[in-house]
Amino acid sequence: MLDIKQMEKAIKLKGDKVIEQIPSTKDKALRINLNENIYGTFAEIGAGQETVRHFFRSGGSSGTIAKAMSAYDKDFSDSIYGIEEDGRYVTESRLKKMLTLETNLIEKRLSRDKHPHKMFFSYANTVATIDFAKQFKGHGWVGIRYQIEPGEEYNDIIIHIRFKETDARLQQETLGVLGVNLIYGAYYKHNDPKKLLRYLYDHLDKDQLEIDTINFSGPRFADVDNRLMSLQLVKNGMTDAVMFNPEGKNILPAAILYKKNILALRGSFRPVTSVNIDMYEKSLKMFLEESKVEKDNTLVIFEITLSNLRSEGEIDERDFMDRAELLCSLGQTVMISNFQEFYKVVEYFSNYTKARMGLAMGVNNLIDIFDEKYYRHLSGGILEAFGKLFYRDLKVFLYPMIDENGDIITSENLKVHPRMKELYKFFKFNGKVIDIVDYNPKFLHVFSREVLKMINQGKSGWEKMLPQGVADLIKKDHLFGYNPDKVLEKNK
Repeated sequence: MLDIKQMEKAIKLKGDKVIEQIPSTKDKALRINLNENIYGTFAEIGAGQETVRHFFRSGGSSGTIAKAMSAYDKDFSDSIYGIEEDGRYVTESRLKKMLTLETNLIEKRLSRDKHPHKMFFSYANTVATIDFAKQFKGHGWVGIRYQIEPGEEYNDIIIHIRFKETDARLQQETLGVLGVNLIYGAYYKHNDPKKLLRYLYDHLDKDQLEIDTINFSGPRFADVDNRLMSLQLVKNGMTDAVMFNPEGKNILPAAILYKKNILALRGSFRPVTSVNIDMYEKSLKMFLEESKVEKDNTLVIFEITLSNLRSEGEIDERDFMDRAELLCSLGQTVMISNFQEFYKVVEYFSNYTKARMGLAMGVNNLIDIFDEKYYRHLSGGILEAFGKLFYRDLKVFLYPMIDENGDIITSENLKVHPRMKELYKFFKFNGKVIDIVDYNPKFLHVFSREVLKMINQGKSGWEKMLPQGVADLIKKDHLFGYNPDKVLEKNK
């Protein structure tokens, strides 16, 4: 029997109308068990056999479970799956080795002649739950390798999770429900990966766990763009931020941010312009001159907030793709976040590193930081936000701005609200704000919104305002509304 709270979670409403009834975890496991062609193995490490437990209890499991195992002892685990180079066990590499071995075993041990209609799968997870001191809440890798048709090539869905609950038993239960949702979605929602993603939280709350990385692969997902799937994670509130490497691939934030010196540049990058790259190059040079910054340990991140990805209230996914592809083509690491305020960006990075950080920004951004209206939701107001922002080992590298009178605005002559003057002077005096002085003056007249307007209107001349090669990519792929026919018409 479902209690009231569970019933509310199990029913999706549109106004007063029920539009979808979510099957219970038991019903999902039972439906899998009653499908005589779904057959596979479960390998779970670190949090008990929580997923397979649901299939055993729902009934009819003998037609689904070929094997269930947990190699808890490290020596046993190494003997079965091999030794990781970094000596860790809760890694994507470990999960993939588990999936590969278990899939190979089921193909080796079960004859296709005897089971011509079987769709084999291997489900695996490798997880660390909350530690005894409750300092680290735990995380894990969860995945399934499976077939939709008998004998076809395998498909993979691999996710990384972070636990938010502070009790190991609760984390185990959460993991079990997630595992059932993943297996069920893999078979019954694979045609709509966006829905599959949302259904991972069936009978779970966002305050129970975070999904911060997901990757689909295989013939059934050949047309799936994993970057767009990552965008869905942020859009749906499943995580605060996702990241892509210069090759445009999803990367785990924790893996790349850990103990790094981080220099972050926030912008719309619609499109990325010469002023963005000048700010990046000059701020990076200054950042590397800092005493606590090591070049080999420094990571530069171009960050786009989710609010900058909206078009008429909805996220324009094509627009997102255009920006991410251009930044990655320039060899940059990109982060998409739902952070409105700068202090939240710094707080996020501080979860992974205590090393010195830098923020590169324009004068307008700094003026906004000192605007009280952005902090009315905080009980401590702007002082609380600044405590979170500048308490860290952080410096702001400020790119100048030219005003309507042609004057150059820097940290020395910018104007903040009168109530903020002394606060601004305090941080300026303490060396938290540093001017970028060797900027290129000709770039001060470049604004991305003007470039975008010129592209949309078919005007010429915008190409010289962008980094080398970017204009060619925009024209080649018709990005940001570029229309060669409109350009020809303009030139007639």
